[in-house]
Amino acid sequence: MRPATILSLGLISLGAVIVMLPFVWMVSVSLKPREEIFTPDVFLLPRQPTLSNYWTVLTETDITFYLLNGAIVTLGILVLQIAISVPCAFALAHRRFAGRGLLFGAIVAALLVPFHVTAIPIFLGFSQIGILNTYTALIVPFVATAFGLFLLRQAFAQIPAELIDAARIDGMSEMGIAWRVAFPLGMPTVIAFAIFSVTAHWNDLFWPLIATTDPGLATPPRGILYFRDQESGDDIGPLMAGATLVTAPLILAFLLAQRRFTQGLAGAGIKR
Repeated sequence: MRPATILSLGLISLGAVIVMLPFVWMVSVSLKPREEIFTPDVFLLPRQPTLSNYWTVLTETDITFYLLNGAIVTLGILVLQIAISVPCAFALAHRRFAGRGLLFGAIVAALLVPFHVTAIPIFLGFSQIGILNTYTALIVPFVATAFGLFLLRQAFAQIPAELIDAARIDGMSEMGIAWRVAFPLGMPTVIAFAIFSVTAHWNDLFWPLIATTDPGLATPPRGILYFRDQESGDDIGPLMAGATLVTAPLILAFLLAQRRFTQGLAGAGIKR
């Protein structure tokens, strides 16, 4: 093996260890009894593993309710994002209309604008129409996604124009082509976008912290704050157990879809 290859593998391994260490520590602490956590000595793995912290979380907090809220919000956002992005991205890729290039440029420019810039105007607007503290307030701001439009447009642009024209000759409508031809062919990219979307909104604390004050609408990150302040206090073990339960669905989803995720990113190359 060449020295350059060894160096590359070493750097990749080091990066992986740095990224994974906080997660390993989180799981380790969640399995430690209290007396092993607050000690002057640091041990990466628990000496006497216990599930008592998980039992405390599941029986004495509303963690399952927070997970349910997270599922409702993230899936609601994802379904509406795909419902809007697929036909719009198809039109940008395979329809000719005035201002198409300008519109695509605006979408690319929108990628540079963080949500935090528009959060306050959205909050004020929602306050005026009275939809704060609702699932609607948590879902609607993210339905239109510049990232989803860009990613899907790039994937759909790689579909041969001859295939689209053949579908039109067969009498298929434009919406039918978008959903019955482009959507299945772009499925790897759709899955890649779905992972990005679910991860971002499952972990989002900023907007739920602004848009809701009702504990009954708390998503997992917001729920962890309630858990820390009201239930756990300085009891780090249950807090880490709750964080592990919140993180586990994302890791499982990624492991199940990692192959399609990689294919989706590779297939959404730059094409004009």
